[in-house]
Amino acid sequence: MARMPTAVHIQEIVKTFPAVGGAPPAVACDHISLSIEPGELYFLLGPSGCGKTTLLRMIAGFIDPTSGRILFDESDVTFMPPNRRNTGMVFQSYALWPHMTVQANVEFGLSVRKVPGPERARAALEALAAVKMEAYAKRKPNQLSGGQQQRVALARALVIRPSVLLLDEPLSNLDAKLRIELRGEIRRICKSSGITTIYVTHDQKEALSMADRVAILEAGRVVQTGPPAELYRRPRTRFVAEFLGETNFLPATVTSADGPKITVETAAGAFSARAEAAGPWRPGAGVLCSVRPEALRIGLPSWGGMNTMTGRVVETTYLGEMAQHVVELKGGLRVKAADLNPREAVTGTITIGVAPEDVVLLPA
Repeated sequence: MARMPTAVHIQEIVKTFPAVGGAPPAVACDHISLSIEPGELYFLLGPSGCGKTTLLRMIAGFIDPTSGRILFDESDVTFMPPNRRNTGMVFQSYALWPHMTVQANVEFGLSVRKVPGPERARAALEALAAVKMEAYAKRKPNQLSGGQQQRVALARALVIRPSVLLLDEPLSNLDAKLRIELRGEIRRICKSSGITTIYVTHDQKEALSMADRVAILEAGRVVQTGPPAELYRRPRTRFVAEFLGETNFLPATVTSADGPKITVETAAGAFSARAEAAGPWRPGAGVLCSVRPEALRIGLPSWGGMNTMTGRVVETTYLGEMAQHVVELKGGLRVKAADLNPREAVTGTITIGVAPEDVVLLPA
């Protein structure tokens, strides 16, 4: 009978590293709490130094937290040795044994667990088949490409049937084209295995394209969690809005608030927005409007006489699938507008508009 997927509960985890050379102690993880559902593909996303890899290594058992608890289902594994947690780890550097064949590398974890030879070989070949590498079983790692080595590392982690699969920046050493190809493949493998997977990355596109849910970390703290589309379309802070992609920020003042319908005044004119969360949306309050470049439409009529801007195109970057225009508005304010599938050059003075649901209000 297949084992049920494991839930992971991280409760108020703190990790402080001692002071070095007169510097104060470094807080890598600051009271982090997360609940990861059984079978979920969960991403820890953030810039370098935000604490995501430290948190992953505590889940793996490689380092101990200063305080807090880590639970696998109802079992407290906070200070349990790594070899007793039944986690599979895929490292950024692959960490394959160069003197062993691909099959022997995959069998290694089963050998440590004293699995008999015939059963070990069968399981290894099944794991290699799952990552489409069974034809390379007798090769050495140095005879494989970077993408192939990453698949072998994934098979080695999966073959032990871990309770939790941990991936630490697994695609960062690959070229851009191969990273894109492997995104869907890794998601397919993780979801078909049914294993709860925690994936660390600083790459926003990886997280948005692969994750069931994402936790965004900044300076050791979780600043927002949710499904990728929710985080992208409804960031709660300036940091989240900027980190997940390009956006235009327009300082504004609230002029009226009628439930979720908020009207603001900016240097570029009046805007109507729809606030989906409580905030300082009272008349007279200073706020920040976040508008994604792809949400700005060129030459469309206004929404109720609002949400339009007129400006002069001062720069255009052609990217194939889109052209990105820098538009200078009155007062010298500049915004970026994306023209998807551009057919002709856009020059001179243009009008751009945005739907109210695409205007995200943030605390100033």
